Amino acid sequence: MVGATHGTLVHNRRVRMLANAIAPLIEPQWTVLDVGCGDGRLANLIRQRIDRVQIQGYDLLVRDGAAIPVRPFDGRRIPQEDKSVDAVLMVDVLHHTEDPMVLLREAARVARTAVILKDHRLERPLAAATLRFMDWIGNRPHGVVLPYNYWSQRQWREAWKALGLGVEHFQTRIGLYPLPARWLFEPGLHFLARLRPGPVNTT
Repeated sequence: MVGATHGTLVHNRRVRMLANAIAPLIEPQWTVLDVGCGDGRLANLIRQRIDRVQIQGYDLLVRDGAAIPVRPFDGRRIPQEDKSVDAVLMVDVLHHTEDPMVLLREAARVARTAVILKDHRLERPLAAATLRFMDWIGNRPHGVVLPYNYWSQRQWREAWKALGLGVEHFQTRIGLYPLPARWLFEPGLHFLARLRPGPVNTT
């Protein structure tokens, strides 16, 4: 019941608004990996908005009927050569890992031009508690692992600097939720960034 209600009231709008926000960060004819793509609905909507873009997914569990081609991976190493795709996309993936640096380093290794991230940030009182509630409602019905590994904006920027990722775009207003839910579930909790990879960092 919780999962169905969330899908009807929240998830469908969220996917649409994310596609609208992410598509302008991707260039026509790019090759893109959507890491942690789930059912591929978001990537498919993005693909519909960009001329001749190619998007394939990676996920721990390949779902039947995914909207894009999806390959399995172990959640730590992306099975691609260095600088082999134009962009790596990760949407609300890294806070589900035990160590976000591991997969973020992999994205920086594989991407030639951009690493595009949507994730959470701890920039208001009770941010962690609110995000835990949101994650439980949205993901627990699907059996998604929930380590609740949220970072502050300072931690994100320190990680990007350590990996040689330059910030080309950063926004905190995405419009994921309708009013009045937006007032509760958006300020201080989300970001969308496009990062520029440097040389391969193997340390």
